[in-house]
Amino acid sequence: MDATSLPEIKAVFCDLDGTLYLGDQLIPGTLEFLERCRARQLHVFFLTNNSSRSVEQYLEKLNGMGIPAAFDQVLLSTHDLMAWLSEREIRDIFLVGTAAMRSTLTAGGFTTDSTTPEYVVLGYDTEITYQKLADAACHLQRGVPLVASHPDLVCPTPQGGLPDVGSFLALLKAATGVEPEHICGKPNPSVLRRKLDTLGIAASQSAVIGDRLYTDIEMAHRAGAIGILVLSGEAQCDDLEKASQQPDLILDSVDDLLR
Repeated sequence: MDATSLPEIKAVFCDLDGTLYLGDQLIPGTLEFLERCRARQLHVFFLTNNSSRSVEQYLEKLNGMGIPAAFDQVLLSTHDLMAWLSEREIRDIFLVGTAAMRSTLTAGGFTTDSTTPEYVVLGYDTEITYQKLADAACHLQRGVPLVASHPDLVCPTPQGGLPDVGSFLALLKAATGVEPEHICGKPNPSVLRRKLDTLGIAASQSAVIGDRLYTDIEMAHRAGAIGILVLSGEAQCDDLEKASQQPDLILDSVDDLLR
């Protein structure tokens, strides 16, 4: 049987930007691929590092593009961040992030604009202002540690990659010399493992599908899942030559899966 049919797989974790869509445009074959997942009765999750939006906003976008999705299918790097902070009993933070990310954290019991924060939290802030960066830099220079929602350098769009958390981290390091104590989201496998544990599914029976080697494929390898690289977003064939982890499958897009 062709490996692209994924005969042993019971759950798939799909990246969004660059994997199922680019900007507001579906990647051709996405809806058909998801229909094949439903026909196979696979558990489907939408797993993204993009912390700029809330689950509700992602559901609105996905449903608006014709992708049926439920609340518990959308997994964000913000969820991993909240779990990491909660494990350390951290509640008072200074957030560099969007209003949507702030709302998610506030609903989770966090104070996001503390004047005496325990951590500076950096998310993908598409509403960034100089004042936010300045306040964050002042906290960091006073010794407040830094944690980031994810490591992505750019967010893929039809116009090209836009500055993401990894780029903001480089800016803050240049200004303060501070490195993050921890970076949440992919490639950390914690969100994936928690979901698989709930379902009672082994990691080897799951697949991570994405367009980034250093997040999606690295996460798959760390978790023991199948790593499927699609060339519809950031990564290109040339990137494979210098990659530390190689994907189990390399495809043009999700349209090539489950045929």
